[in-house]
Amino acid sequence: MKPRLLDLFCGAGGAAMGYHRAGFEVVGVDIKAQPRYPFEFHQADALATLTADIGISRDFDAIHASPPCQAYLVANNIHGRTDHPDLIAETRELLQETGLPYVIENVPGAPLENAVTICGLSVGVNVKRHRLFEANFPIMVPPCGDHSGDWLLVFGHTVLERSKQIDRNTPSGGPRFRRKHVGTDRGREAMGIDWMNRDELSEAIPPPYTELIGYQLLQHIRAGVAA
Repeated sequence: MKPRLLDLFCGAGGAAMGYHRAGFEVVGVDIKAQPRYPFEFHQADALATLTADIGISRDFDAIHASPPCQAYLVANNIHGRTDHPDLIAETRELLQETGLPYVIENVPGAPLENAVTICGLSVGVNVKRHRLFEANFPIMVPPCGDHSGDWLLVFGHTVLERSKQIDRNTPSGGPRFRRKHVGTDRGREAMGIDWMNRDELSEAIPPPYTELIGYQLLQHIRAGVAA
């Protein structure tokens, strides 16, 4: 029987697919409807789900949470946006109360504790996308990948390809790069996500990120059972 993972603030299921590939049965919860979520889904408030007495620690073996990240995005900070919720501390407290292994994911700049950074270029995803992961069990991740080559940026309503211009250098002698808009399908292919629309893709966690974490989470759970 597969271990069960509760996927809170699940979005369209990028993180969920990684845990699924690692061997988990995944159940998603999000306050917004997610018609393309690829697994069992419940539309509900994620934090209310944690506070409700519904037997989470009995029915699940682990929890992943991706609280809203807009409060920590550089673009919003530049424009002085302060109207986005900061739910990380509350989420962490509620996760700790469950007694289950947990993972919290967010963007660089978010106040995660003892977080590790996963870069797409270090896990076979040709997209420059850094994400932080906090967990209450050990996580080992590869160092950040080499950014000197060609890769994609997926954000907002845009998919950009950055590529080196052959025989073109900057005045200082370094390589010159160009950026061009490419289609959403290129972003889907690079991130290993074929079921999302453009907006969902811009917010998604590439599945290889949580697949890497999921294998380690599975080992942690099995070690606890064996003990």
